[in-house]
Amino acid sequence: MARRYDTNDATDRTTGLREAGSAVRRGELVVLPTDTVYGIGADAFSSEAVADLLDAKGRGRSMPTPVLVGSPNTLHGLVIDFSERAWELVDAFWPGALTLVARHQPSLQWDLGDTRGTVAVRMPLHPVAIELLTEVGPMAVSSANLTGHPAPEDCDAAQQMLGDAVSVYLDGGPTPGIVPSSIVDVTGKVPVLLRAGALDADELRKVVPDLEVAN
Repeated sequence: MARRYDTNDATDRTTGLREAGSAVRRGELVVLPTDTVYGIGADAFSSEAVADLLDAKGRGRSMPTPVLVGSPNTLHGLVIDFSERAWELVDAFWPGALTLVARHQPSLQWDLGDTRGTVAVRMPLHPVAIELLTEVGPMAVSSANLTGHPAPEDCDAAQQMLGDAVSVYLDGGPTPGIVPSSIVDVTGKVPVLLRAGALDADELRKVVPDLEVAN
């Protein structure tokens, strides 16, 4: 039976974050608010939990799960060949709606899907998400919807779609909006904008003037 906690209530928030952390460590799924839409998350280093996440969404391995982190410092243990331009983007836009595609450490014991040696990583600008991520470490997080359905802007919508596939729901109220994060590939010599979302090319070029835009 799924449990749900109102994170706008101080007591419920404390209990909910504790229960969510325990659930993640047990390899179970949780739903959490972010600065874009609600996400369904699991321990990024539990292959079984990530597989359960993909199954809950009805999503295949060809669409790997992004990873959310609670601090930019976490990147040091996750990625390699992270350029100075990539760090400049982190300094300017994290926490926030910028996802960076980087090469992950080959020694990491995780299976996020067919990533071809890369990981899409972001630090969300939401206090509940950051607190949970700080407690449990990097999480594989995707939008909390069934594949082909709209991404949920509130906890009700997420729970209606995912039901008891999720152990803990953290209800933070409506999210600020449904504009997705922008995605920039930093695996090459020049950053490439793969998807314009909350940040457009002009805004990003204030930090990395040589940014290219994918066709």
